[in-house]
Amino acid sequence: MLSYLDEFFLIVIAHFFAVASPGPDFAIVLKQSVQHGRSNALWTSAGIALGIFVHVAYCLLGVAVVLSQSESLFNALKYLAGAYLLYIGIQALRAKAATGPLEEIKHDDKQESAFIALRRGFLVNVLNPKATLFFLSLFTLVISADTPSSIQAIYGLYMAIATWAWFSGLSMVLSKPNVRQFFHRAGHWFDRGIGVILVGLAIRVVAQ
Repeated sequence: MLSYLDEFFLIVIAHFFAVASPGPDFAIVLKQSVQHGRSNALWTSAGIALGIFVHVAYCLLGVAVVLSQSESLFNALKYLAGAYLLYIGIQALRAKAATGPLEEIKHDDKQESAFIALRRGFLVNVLNPKATLFFLSLFTLVISADTPSSIQAIYGLYMAIATWAWFSGLSMVLSKPNVRQFFHRAGHWFDRGIGVILVGLAIRVVAQ
């Protein structure tokens, strides 16, 4: 493993900038944290981390090479991802103003089950072309073809854990009562703003 430290450090740096940059994953964690609370956002973060394993799996199986060489297949993935982001964005755009005090949003925390939150995070990540492009580049340009599959799997495990830790940390901060109270005052405008971002991301995904 020591002989692959240089390669691992490159992956750590590349992954950090990828996970920290704004995108669909960040938008959905932000939305879930404010709308549904800490527990829901943590499950969403776990779903995003599980999505990483899908990207790693198809890269290890060689599907990444097929995707990188098949424009029609990659475009199909883009359109599917764009449709899903557009669906979530339109739902957010339809948000209505809160009519009760802050305490009432606590009831929203239980409206969406852990499974639905997990699935939401998983689908957003798996259908994110930005993530697909990142892993395509990582496994074809950064990681050597001579690196054993077992070592590559360890890289993947690290990225999944690091992704979970990053978004879980964001969930803890964004779901604090004072943060939720701030957004609750103009919650419908916040939801609509997130909706605009998600619709914009959907258009950008398809247009790229």
